[in-house]
Amino acid sequence: MRVERVPFRLISAATAALILAACGQKQSAPPPQTPEVGVVTVQPTTVPVVSELPGRTSAFLVAQVRARVDGIVLRREFTEGSDVKAGQRLYKIDPAPFIASLNTAKATLAKAQANVVTQNAQAARFKILVAANAVSKQDYDNAVATQGQAAADVASGKAAVDTAQINLGYTDVVSPITGRIGLSQVTPGAYVQASAATLLTTVQQLDPVYVDLTQSSVDGLKLRRDIQEGRLQTGGPNAAKVSLILEDGRTYSEQGKLQFSDVSVDQGTGSVTVRAIFPNKDRVLLPGMFVRARIDEGVNNKALVVPQVGVTHDQKGQPTALVVGPDNKVALRQLVTSGTFGSGWVVDSGLNPGDRVIVQGTDKARPGSTVKPVDAQLPPPGAQGASGADAGSAPAAAGASSAAASSSPAPAAASAASGA
Repeated sequence: MRVERVPFRLISAATAALILAACGQKQSAPPPQTPEVGVVTVQPTTVPVVSELPGRTSAFLVAQVRARVDGIVLRREFTEGSDVKAGQRLYKIDPAPFIASLNTAKATLAKAQANVVTQNAQAARFKILVAANAVSKQDYDNAVATQGQAAADVASGKAAVDTAQINLGYTDVVSPITGRIGLSQVTPGAYVQASAATLLTTVQQLDPVYVDLTQSSVDGLKLRRDIQEGRLQTGGPNAAKVSLILEDGRTYSEQGKLQFSDVSVDQGTGSVTVRAIFPNKDRVLLPGMFVRARIDEGVNNKALVVPQVGVTHDQKGQPTALVVGPDNKVALRQLVTSGTFGSGWVVDSGLNPGDRVIVQGTDKARPGSTVKPVDAQLPPPGAQGASGADAGSAPAAAGASSAAASSSPAPAAASAASGA
């Protein structure tokens, strides 16, 4: 069998043609397109600053009713758990021994008053006799001294009568304040003692009520610093408004006012006590209830709010954002947030006014890469569910200054707001 050989020149020509064709295809391929991302430009906005603090309710006035004289309790004259008025009689202690003491004091006073009449007359006679040298000067001085003692006995007798009357009045145990009375600690027939300060019952005024809140000293310092540096504005002389969240999650119908902040820090917990006062005409709030209070602390006119979809977390859980620079290159920024406002995060540091934050197409962007930024098309506030609507419509959803500055945002609240 004879094999025909192909000339080497033909093979070389064919190979060269294939190579030239491949090069032509490479030169005609279009260049890769720059990825397009949606951005929002961060601008300062006005955000109310709200602290949410835990606390417990306490009565406005508390009066512990105790026995002030010794004796047997004859009867109780109130219904436990009812409302009582100041001066209303609660218990009756056996008055018999005190009536006897009062009668004895009155008799002693009458005796002293009779004696003072005699001594006054004798002193007057001795004054005339001593002038005529009928009695000695010593006898006259003794008569004057006896007259003074008789007058003192009258004063002492009057004081004894007053004391006896007061003790007799203490047998009527009355309420010192208007309020709601608690359980009776004694029953009729019980013997009570003033020296033992026997507790009979407790009366508490429930309208209004106090709410004692605890705030960390760090948050207190941050709040004062923001006010001094002009980032926050307070209501001036008007007290800060406080709203209350009950144990069942409902918001209390009445707003309260901030009363004061404690002047010392608890060394054990590092916190200070903040007291608010609330009206309680329907007696919804009872002493000892656990509540959460939202305090309107001021307004941040320079807040930077970023849509939640533009905030992610690194491996350490710290919030981050991708920012497009002037050269359209992407940079990763570490953020410090202080809570939420509407459906966005309030950023304390990590961003500057005018920064362009990527909120759409983040999967196409990498730090250092070049992108094509366009204005993001985000749904209006509240379009992503009830939680976003509630957050955007209620000032109570504002960023809480009590949140730690380094804490990361809660992912459960993620929704975007075009107003950010």
